[in-house]
Amino acid sequence: MASDPKPPREGLLQIGRVARAHGLRGEVIVEITSDRPERTEPGVSFITDVSELTVVESRRHQQKWLFRFEGCERREDADALRGVALWAEPIDDDSALWVHELIGSTVVDAQGEERGEVVSIVANPAADLLELADGTLIPVTFVVQGPTDGLVRVDTPDGLFDL
Repeated sequence: MASDPKPPREGLLQIGRVARAHGLRGEVIVEITSDRPERTEPGVSFITDVSELTVVESRRHQQKWLFRFEGCERREDADALRGVALWAEPIDDDSALWVHELIGSTVVDAQGEERGEVVSIVANPAADLLELADGTLIPVTFVVQGPTDGLVRVDTPDGLFDL
């Protein structure tokens, strides 16, 4: 069952997607796109385009997660969840940078010069990168403030924008 790429209701963030069934007792392999541990704990609930799913059991499995959801007891139940997108409310944490808040923000350097709009976040092992509309990549470690009022302030090494 494929899920609609739009959230089931306004303000939700896509946290992951059910990849496929695993085993015979209703477990599913889930690809989680959040780095927040509370998103994978038993008791957490996800909203889907069909219903709400509550995690009963969870554990790491290679680079993914194995979940068993409440009411999902058999392989057939798990098979029915294949491809379902998992949505949740944003977590309120003022010290964190959130992708949904960064996209569309304007980057301003330490001298006050606008450098461009953030169009995506690129995953990178050392540090995620802000990708600007012109293709410029800025490590998030250089973000010093924001996003506030649509602006992200960065303090970058000299020459970063000259590359």
